[in-house]
Amino acid sequence: MAHETPLITAIVMGLCLAFLFGAIANRLRISPLVGYLLAGVIAGPNTPGFHADAGLTNQLAEIGVILLMFGVGLHFSMKDLLSVRAIAVPGAIVQMVTATFLGTCLGLIMGWNISNGLTFGLALSTASTVVLLRAMQERRLIETKRGRIAVGWLIVEDMAMVFALVLLPSLASISGATEAAPVDPIAIWFNFGITGIIGLTITKVILFIATMMVIGRRLIPLLLKIIAQTGSRELFSLSVLAIALGVAFGAAHLFGVSLALGAFFAGMIMSESELCHRAAEETLPLRDAFAVLFFVSVGMLFEPMKVIHNFIPLFATLLIIIFGKSLAAFLIVRAFRHPIGTSLTISASLAQIGEFSFILAGFGNTLGILNDDARDLILGGAILSILLNPLVFVAVEKVKQKFECALIEEKVDNAVIESIPKHTEEQLFKSSKTGHTVIIGFSRVGQLVTAKLGKINIPVVIIEDVGRNAEKARNANLETITGNAVYEDILDAANIAHALKLVLTISNTFEAGRIVSIARNRNSDIHIVAHALSESEGKYLSDLGVDTIVADDQQIANGIIGHLVGIQTVPREKDTDTIGPILFVEEERAVLS
Repeated sequence: MAHETPLITAIVMGLCLAFLFGAIANRLRISPLVGYLLAGVIAGPNTPGFHADAGLTNQLAEIGVILLMFGVGLHFSMKDLLSVRAIAVPGAIVQMVTATFLGTCLGLIMGWNISNGLTFGLALSTASTVVLLRAMQERRLIETKRGRIAVGWLIVEDMAMVFALVLLPSLASISGATEAAPVDPIAIWFNFGITGIIGLTITKVILFIATMMVIGRRLIPLLLKIIAQTGSRELFSLSVLAIALGVAFGAAHLFGVSLALGAFFAGMIMSESELCHRAAEETLPLRDAFAVLFFVSVGMLFEPMKVIHNFIPLFATLLIIIFGKSLAAFLIVRAFRHPIGTSLTISASLAQIGEFSFILAGFGNTLGILNDDARDLILGGAILSILLNPLVFVAVEKVKQKFECALIEEKVDNAVIESIPKHTEEQLFKSSKTGHTVIIGFSRVGQLVTAKLGKINIPVVIIEDVGRNAEKARNANLETITGNAVYEDILDAANIAHALKLVLTISNTFEAGRIVSIARNRNSDIHIVAHALSESEGKYLSDLGVDTIVADDQQIANGIIGHLVGIQTVPREKDTDTIGPILFVEEERAVLS
């Protein structure tokens, strides 16, 4: 007998349509985010056909926001956060005040009262967590200085929006809205005024941060270590998810902090554990899936006819979001004497609005201080700004390139190549080495391989997209390129066309395949050594042109046999194509020199 399954329907429709339209968008060389949003429009109630439950989809999307902020926290230390406080705090506040002022002015022009305009402007002042982080991750900017500034800026905005949501009932009371009521029971009990509510909110946020720093800092890493010792992978994965979601939920309900902010601090505390990299890997698939559902949920709110009926007000709203906020952010960052490239990147990342704007719009509408027209403009502005955000980044890159050659300070902020030996200005963006070995990845395996090559005086160039690992390579006096090798310009910067060997120590087979294809196109004679987790992955890479495959199972077997028979090197079988890059000694000069 058939029965209703709204949750399953929402998940299946959201993911399947997102996959279909995301693939089409990618094929057309535009951001997959556009496809995800279009999937939401089709699955939403404002278009004909079968619809998914918008309420359930929004809740699933909230999980995506939590997991995404948790993942950012895993790669974002307290030291990084404090390092950008000088610009993130005043910058975010000034930018939010500017956007709120512009939105309020637009509301007054349209005949709204001051509370309506103020709420409308406030909703336009904060950027989407998911969109900003996705844009930064796609461009491998999270670990850079501009990425840290953008994330710190985002954290300040989130905290400001927490205060705003607490203060909205008081604003509603002042404006005379009938449905207004304080939401905090403590505020009701003590009959706090607006000053008391602000003080209470600040106290609760400080108490939450103190709790995480004192108790969470000891408890979370210890709990992870205990669970890891059980040897159960599923239990470890479950513990990571339980910590992320549990801390976020507790932060929201006990301290009045946003779910996203709570998850961020949980991740940041967990990053101090030696198991943080494994925790990040375990949550990555769920983070990606639920982040996609966020964009689907945004698309479900969009009414296509609103674009036609309210074109002029919607266009003005979009100007505030894309140009007003961005210009304010650009001027603020430049005022702090940061490079133009950094200023443009932060401006582009903030040129959209998202989840907090939706929450504020819905809450304000419920309280009676935000009319339906203002709410619809916020939703329309959010969707269109998210759609246009990839184009904004493209425009920013075009502008940045014009200044790149003239501004040496940009190279210091996020240089493509940084090495200990001094280079001329032209060599900063391309290695001058020839006949060298390019090593992709400077994690444990990459470090061991590099050390071996250093002993036999083989020149190397490191490509690493994780900032901390890249810094280790530079500290070891190695010529290092910061970036992801799947991009052609990064491989070109390593002078791959004149390299003798290419070693891929990364475990992501899809990225490795892309790198191999580019390298083969640039240098058909280069000898490529790659890492594979399974026989099928090894065959896939071999078909793409990898000369030597390092298979995990074979490598482990070689190591065990070597110890058992009392030798350091196990010769390869003639019918295999695997080597152990850490164990070989006699063969190392012949293979890699």
